[in-house]
Amino acid sequence: MRSEARFSPTGPITPTVAIALTSLLVCLFVLFLMWRQTTSLKSQLRETEERADALTGRLEESRQQAEELRREGARAQSRAEEAAEQARALSAARRQAELERELAREDAELSREKTEQAKREAARLQAETERMRKQRIEELDRMREALSQIAETRRTPMGMVVNLGEDSFLFDFDKDTLRPENREMLSRIAGVLLASHGYRLQVYGHTDDLGPAVYNKDLSERRAKSVSSYLVSAGIPSEVIDVEGFGEASPRVGTATSQGRQKNRRVEIGVIDTIINYSDEIESP
Repeated sequence: MRSEARFSPTGPITPTVAIALTSLLVCLFVLFLMWRQTTSLKSQLRETEERADALTGRLEESRQQAEELRREGARAQSRAEEAAEQARALSAARRQAELERELAREDAELSREKTEQAKREAARLQAETERMRKQRIEELDRMREALSQIAETRRTPMGMVVNLGEDSFLFDFDKDTLRPENREMLSRIAGVLLASHGYRLQVYGHTDDLGPAVYNKDLSERRAKSVSSYLVSAGIPSEVIDVEGFGEASPRVGTATSQGRQKNRRVEIGVIDTIINYSDEIESP
């Protein structure tokens, strides 16, 4: 049997040519497949690169977000530390305020106690002062009553005045020597004074207006010193006695008559209380 001959426009195709063509076609097909695979791989590579870039972007974004979150966390921690510090400061301030309130309360309580104590002490001192005042007034009244039995005595705001004058206590004319009866009276007065305490004595001498004023002042002072010296000799401490002569400068009554001048020739013993300030009205002579 004969095979049919194949024809081509250029002539018959030989087996060699057919094989070559087949190989060429196979190569071309293979090349096509490889091209398609390469194209697919390139496409996949681009997609991979794009995904990688996208992932890189998202990673960078995530990193930035993470950094921002870290910074925000740091700021939050700083705010939390500040808040904690403020809370500690507030707590310390609250404790300090509570302590100050407690101290103020204690101070107020102590002040009230001190005030009450001061009031009680003031009341006690006032009561004690009043008791001493009454006791002193009673003693002065007893002293005045005793002295009134000896010579004319009147109360003053500071004590009392014993008037040594007129017929009961006389000096010889132009003399400062004490008479025996004067010494007896002064002894009795000293006895009353020695039984008391808390006083000073002021011995004042006075004359009438006969004679020179300078001479009269000297005479009144000498007479007052005579009285003072006798009281000291009777036991009265000299440091509690003051002496002064007024002469005719302080008359007790008018000097128009001899009786008036006689009343003005006198020595007065002022008993000054040094314990209380007696505030009764001055008695009339």
